[in-house]
Amino acid sequence: MLDHATGVVIGETAVIGNNVSILHNVTLGGTGKSGGDRHPKIGDGVLIGAGSCILGNLRIGEGAKIGAGSVVLKDVPARTTAVGNPAKLIGGKENPVKVDKIPSLTMDHVQYVNGWSNYVI
Repeated sequence: MLDHATGVVIGETAVIGNNVSILHNVTLGGTGKSGGDRHPKIGDGVLIGAGSCILGNLRIGEGAKIGAGSVVLKDVPARTTAVGNPAKLIGGKENPVKVDKIPSLTMDHVQYVNGWSNYVI
């Protein structure tokens, strides 16, 4: 699903799995440092937040979540959440918090946020 489908850039060698939700202003691009197969591979059930950039020939695992505005430069394991610039895994690289539902279907953008932030709007 392409939500609003405004400002979405998908590189020519990018691969997108089934049941993926991509919000507006998302870039699935290259780093400009390599040729050939240079764009991301997105697994099934992934939720990619608005304004995110996923750059390079890397893999976003099945059921992962990418937070809005994140810049992803490394692989994201299945069923984990990555946020920030550069993106980091919620719970840390050694012990990431696992997502228990398929994010692209629930569209849950805030699950586990209270565990790492006290920011309130």
